[in-house]
Amino acid sequence: MFGDMMNMMGKLKETQKKVEETKKRLDTVLIDEKSNDNKIKITLTANRTIKEIVISDDLLTNKDELEDYLILTLNKAIEKATKVNETELAAVAKEGLPNILD
Repeated sequence: MFGDMMNMMGKLKETQKKVEETKKRLDTVLIDEKSNDNKIKITLTANRTIKEIVISDDLLTNKDELEDYLILTLNKAIEKATKVNETELAAVAKEGLPNILD
């Protein structure tokens, strides 16, 4: 029993290390999202850190329209990044602890 507990603790530490490595790697995975008419482009990491926002000049004259574009496009980008993030982290966790997460 004690050996099983030590083995489980070892797997847990190994999985935790892999999760941290995956989080670091996800900082390098870039997600691009554009508005339907390409007036705004947003790039963020799979960890949901915004890296770039490109705004068309014609949006700069209408504050309300710009805000709407930003909200819609940012939400779509964050949703994409969250899916990538959750999928990657779940795969690492399942690999390291298959019996717990089934």
